[in-house]
Amino acid sequence: MTESLTAVSLFCSGGIGDIALHAAGAQTIVANEILSERAALFETNFPAATLIKGDIWKVRDQIVSTTTDRLNGRELDIVFATPPCQGMSKNGRGKLLQGVRAGLKPELDVRNQLVLPMLDVVVALLPKVLVVENVPEMEQTIVRSADGRYIGLLELIEETLAPLGYLGRSAVVEFADYGVPQRRQRLITLFSRVLNVQAALLANRWLPEPSHARRPSLLEKPWITVEQTIGHLPALDAGKPETAVSDIPLHRVPLLDESKYFWVSNTPPGGGAFDNQCVNPECGYDGNPTHGNLRSKEGINQASKTTPVRCGKCGTLLPRPWVVRGGEHRLMSGFTSAYKRMRGDLPASALTRNLSYACSDQKLHPTQHRVLSLHEACLIHTIDQDHYVWRRSDGGRVSDKLIREVIGESIPPLGLEVIFSHILRVVQMDTMRAAA
Repeated sequence: MTESLTAVSLFCSGGIGDIALHAAGAQTIVANEILSERAALFETNFPAATLIKGDIWKVRDQIVSTTTDRLNGRELDIVFATPPCQGMSKNGRGKLLQGVRAGLKPELDVRNQLVLPMLDVVVALLPKVLVVENVPEMEQTIVRSADGRYIGLLELIEETLAPLGYLGRSAVVEFADYGVPQRRQRLITLFSRVLNVQAALLANRWLPEPSHARRPSLLEKPWITVEQTIGHLPALDAGKPETAVSDIPLHRVPLLDESKYFWVSNTPPGGGAFDNQCVNPECGYDGNPTHGNLRSKEGINQASKTTPVRCGKCGTLLPRPWVVRGGEHRLMSGFTSAYKRMRGDLPASALTRNLSYACSDQKLHPTQHRVLSLHEACLIHTIDQDHYVWRRSDGGRVSDKLIREVIGESIPPLGLEVIFSHILRVVQMDTMRAAA
């Protein structure tokens, strides 16, 4: 029987990514996480791994020495790293380079600099494979190298690892294409010193072929939808305490106040509350201007400030998100995707750390008057709650906020498992060949 492949997990959070690693045939032997609540979740779910708590800048040597001890002479197969993405910006790279060229010293987000100690660990351990997962904006991210140069984050990884025999590629992946009922795009970066994997990289076959598509071909299945995933669950309603809960653990939702419930309950499937029309039974006018974005003279997209909050025919308040200032109702400022229902016939929009807030991006249930429950979020995120438990090793409370954050910061493990299985199958073939 072939031994399990070995893995080190950096920035592991609660270990959602490690679910995929283990399902693909790798065992996390060492992990690192700075936040104690997330670390305690990881320890509960992966007791065989050695978790090193703390700032990676301070514990990188400990990560290396502990991994070396646990390997006991074996080679490390994979380092999986998911550095924080909050400091990465779509226009960050161009703006920063412009500042450098202008003789300015732009401020770099310190979270983006975490790639440096990550690379220190990789260089010391020389894994067969490095997989880095992050937001697509990572391609545009600038960091400052150890010698003070401003350089693209991915360029720095390549510059560091290429002399050690590594070859790498990056690609943006849509996880709905791998059977996940959630549209979530992430940048997957793979570097490897294994010849078989390098051959796959050169042939652009290092990622698995999509199994699903919005418009499927003969070789693909249709995207898995929200309705298929959560449509069987008991209905909930955020209008009253007794209708906002169920007997299923985590299948509960926060209550909406009277105004928010008015907006949400009058929002049609697939629609947004900013576009709601008159609900006065004596009027019912549906020709009120809808909300949208306007491009300013400077070329910046801004939400329209002239969208009415009262019916143009009868003057009744429309069920649109409002604020009251000086005794007058005015349309709330915000993205047009706020207070918007997700479509039941499509995968959900990406689940974020704000998934329990009605004002977040497309987070309303397709038909019911509420946001998603945490149980539904787990199903949409493909977290198997029979095997992953929301319990902390230190006995501390697992708050709804912690669950939201761990889900919002992670990648659906089912899609990641497909990717890992594809990559690690090639690695394992190399391992078996070397042992023959």
